[in-house]
Amino acid sequence: MEIIVASTDTIRLSFLMALLRDAGLTPILLDQNIAATEGNISMFPRRIGVPAATAMQARRVLREAGEA
Repeated sequence: MEIIVASTDTIRLSFLMALLRDAGLTPILLDQNIAATEGNISMFPRRIGVPAATAMQARRVLREAGEA
């Protein structure tokens, strides 16, 4: 698993997850529980991870979308 994005912006994270899924990848949103525990005050970033074998492809998808 490689982390490709970390952000406190939940809308951006949702958009990036959709981009990656549309590209046929299987992203995983990490740290959702800590974010809920903190009361969603955006103190702790959530992270998007992908399998190591697809990390380069995921980064390329984000770069092509202007989101790298």
